[in-house]
Amino acid sequence: MSLDSHIEKVLWTESQISDRITELASEITSDFNSVSPPLVLVGVATGAFLFFADLVRKIRLPIFVDLIRAESYGSSTQSNEAPRISLDTKLDIQGRHILLVEDIIDTGHTLSSLIAHLESKGASSISVCTLLDKPSRRKVQLELAGIGKYYRGFECPDYFVVGYGMDYAELYRNLPYIGVLKPEYFK
Repeated sequence: MSLDSHIEKVLWTESQISDRITELASEITSDFNSVSPPLVLVGVATGAFLFFADLVRKIRLPIFVDLIRAESYGSSTQSNEAPRISLDTKLDIQGRHILLVEDIIDTGHTLSSLIAHLESKGASSISVCTLLDKPSRRKVQLELAGIGKYYRGFECPDYFVVGYGMDYAELYRNLPYIGVLKPEYFK
């Protein structure tokens, strides 16, 4: 059985994703070139792991890397709006500039909770870099901290998407592109 046959349509190809990540990394490198101490990139596990790895490799600055995990979907296609942090950062982020790297921003609840959590740990600024932004579903306005900046790869239409790290019930993360899952596979 081919996972590709479960995809209704491809929204962004592997090549388009790679090109956009190169552009984002260049912007981040330019914007944080004079930040001291070095920027801390915090990847949101598990969905952002491929995006995070590719972005980290293309940023041309000294950086620190850490992970955080917030769970809000389970095996549903809708966020439960009550994310819980199940894995916290291990680095001391007190007084540090943070770039939170996310796969997709949907309602904004998860990201808003993560920003508040990192602020409570003393981050001096919190920026966000998301691969996909789905503003049509936003329920919470994002409040960045300090000199925080917002970076997005693509604006996503209101579809349930999988691939390039994003999943449905932990499947489809290994697709090299981002596509729309056929409804019969998540109903």
